Amino acid sequence: MKCIYTASNLPDAHLVRDLLAQAGIPAHIFNANGMSALGELPMSAAYPQVWIVQLHQEQHARSVVADYQRPASEAAEQRCLHCQEGNPGSFELCWCCGAALFQP
Repeated sequence: MKCIYTASNLPDAHLVRDLLAQAGIPAHIFNANGMSALGELPMSAAYPQVWIVQLHQEQHARSVVADYQRPASEAAEQRCLHCQEGNPGSFELCWCCGAALFQP
C-alpha cells in the first residue's frame, strides 16, 4: 500500500477515494478520525490520507489526483439554446431555465 493523497478534511478524502474507485483503483482512507487527536499528534499526522492498494497503479492514481486538484478552466461564456441566456463555460445546465447546455 502507498499513500497517494493527504486531504485537508474528511469529505475531501472521501471524494478522492471515490474518484479513484471510479477509475478502477482500490483505495482506503486512513486517519479518518485523526483530527480528534490534534494536540496529541502533530497537525500533519492528523490529516486524512488516501492510500492505494496496488503499487502498480500509482502513476494512474497520481494522474486522477492531479486532475482533481487542477482548477476548472475558465471556458468562454455559452448561450442557452432554449432561452438564449448567457452561462459560464463550466455550467452544464442553464442557470435560468435549467436546460442542458451541451447537446449529446
